[in-house]
Amino acid sequence: MRKCAAFFVSLGMMLLSNVVPVFAAGTSEHAAVSVPIWMCIPFAGLLLCIAVLPLVAGEWWEKHQPLAVAGWAILFIVPFAVVFGAGMATETVLECLINDYLTFIVLLFGLFCVSGNITMEGDFAGSPGVNTGLLLMGTILASCIGTTGASMLMIRPVIKMNSWRRHKRHLIVFFIFLVSNMGGCLTPIGDPPLLMGFMRGVPFFWSLHLLPILIFNTAILLFVFYHLDKKRYRRDIARGRKPDISKPGTEFRIEGLHNLIFLVMIVAAVILSGTLPNLPMFQDTAGNVLGIHIFGEVTLGFPSIIEIVIILLAAFLSFRTTDVSIRRRNHFTWGAIKEVAVLFIGIFITMQPALMILKANGAELGITEPYQMFWVTGALSSFLDNTPTYLVFLTTAGTLGFQSGIATTLGTVSIPALTAISCGAVFMGANTYIGNAPNFMVKAIADENGIRMPSFFGYMLWSLAVLIPVFILDTLVFFL
Repeated sequence: MRKCAAFFVSLGMMLLSNVVPVFAAGTSEHAAVSVPIWMCIPFAGLLLCIAVLPLVAGEWWEKHQPLAVAGWAILFIVPFAVVFGAGMATETVLECLINDYLTFIVLLFGLFCVSGNITMEGDFAGSPGVNTGLLLMGTILASCIGTTGASMLMIRPVIKMNSWRRHKRHLIVFFIFLVSNMGGCLTPIGDPPLLMGFMRGVPFFWSLHLLPILIFNTAILLFVFYHLDKKRYRRDIARGRKPDISKPGTEFRIEGLHNLIFLVMIVAAVILSGTLPNLPMFQDTAGNVLGIHIFGEVTLGFPSIIEIVIILLAAFLSFRTTDVSIRRRNHFTWGAIKEVAVLFIGIFITMQPALMILKANGAELGITEPYQMFWVTGALSSFLDNTPTYLVFLTTAGTLGFQSGIATTLGTVSIPALTAISCGAVFMGANTYIGNAPNFMVKAIADENGIRMPSFFGYMLWSLAVLIPVFILDTLVFFL
């Protein structure tokens, strides 16, 4: 533990240095520029608003979210343009919006639409055993259809089966832990960081190496959840609450099942986005991905366009072929996806200085041991986009001169290092609401259905109390 403490102290001192040299993506010469640490203030301010304003000014925040997000984005863009020029600021923002946010929000939108047209109903009450089984099912599905797909597919049935209960916020918290995050670690489909690794030479099925860690963590979390849920279930029963069912557990049906076809379409689109850029027909003579030129060096690649078209087509066909009564029974509204779209466009824009600092200094952090890679990748993935964070430390690992391991386009990466980076990026996205997009979407849907979810800091207390001890065990068992 002394080694860990000393490491994080040195990391913190590095990040607090006044000026950080970075290579600015988007400049034609890739010139080195110096990004002051104060340019991260808008990102910190936006996170503070997300954490505090719902508690102290809930009505104002709900009504004026777009205005607040736009304000913080402008507070980043204008100083950045003054320091580095309007051209570079435009390129930086467009690169972020076109090649990161656009595909991100289209994927969430498609999964949100398709999953909203599938309903699961039956005589299952939200008992500890049933809830534990639902969490296990969602965790398994997450690696097959992605954490977002599994979250959107499972959250409404989980809420409906527990609608009679008073104490259920813990159920949604553990749902986020397992279904929205950890379950996605076994395939590149499961979580975007692993897809980026696949695009850079990590074998598609390599992530199955993480299965023992997933089983270990899932067993611990489900054990804790079952006993916590049993205690609160008995409290609800003692207060006279009973599920509205006549023959428990005898009937179960799924409607809108044909939408699984559209779910498969979306999964296929994600896989194509990871494979098409490597094909010669989608590359120019210099190996760059072909696409539509937007501004400067910002290009919307043809593989991304294909992905977007397939996802939007799947969402359109899902709505055209599904009876509106299914959406009514799911209490389907657009509120959750609107909130995520607004908040995350601000997060994507304002976090650019933090990502630049990270990219410039990743190789200088002295990160060589698996436990270091696990904790640093995870800690940063809790607040920043876990995909670029994963790529930074994968690149760092590729420069360490490993003689054996996985041969990637970034260099040879040892299996312990790749395991630690992958687990850190995927698992620790569960530490905050903004660590992974499904987290916030699940929270928003739960809020819409009358479940009082923990605040931003309240949720972090849950992750500190439940997840951090699990991650410490992971370190001792798998990464030392």
